[in-house]
Amino acid sequence: MGAEQYPIIEKWQDIQNWMLDTVEKFPKSTRFTIGTRLINIVLDVTEKLIEAIYTKNRTHILVQVNIYIEKLRIFNRLCLRRQYYTLKQYEYISTELQTFGSMLGGWLKAEGKK
Repeated sequence: MGAEQYPIIEKWQDIQNWMLDTVEKFPKSTRFTIGTRLINIVLDVTEKLIEAIYTKNRTHILVQVNIYIEKLRIFNRLCLRRQYYTLKQYEYISTELQTFGSMLGGWLKAEGKK
């Protein structure tokens, strides 16, 4: 099964695209500091998800993804406080990350039963 056949990958690609588009619109001074950090985390998650799909012992990788998601949540709150996000943007990405986190939690739970 290819990576594109996993619903969690589809959800992540939506988040990834939104983050890339949104960070691109940050003020220039911010784009190369917090913006770069956000995008690096997003790309790290993408890499870890691919690794998890093609690895038998996924639990450790999925825990790492969970940590990255928590980092994104914290950085997103910072972006709201600094007004790099509108409230509507923050609510959107928070909801998307919550949904993704639930999917990830389900995957982790399933791995624990193996």
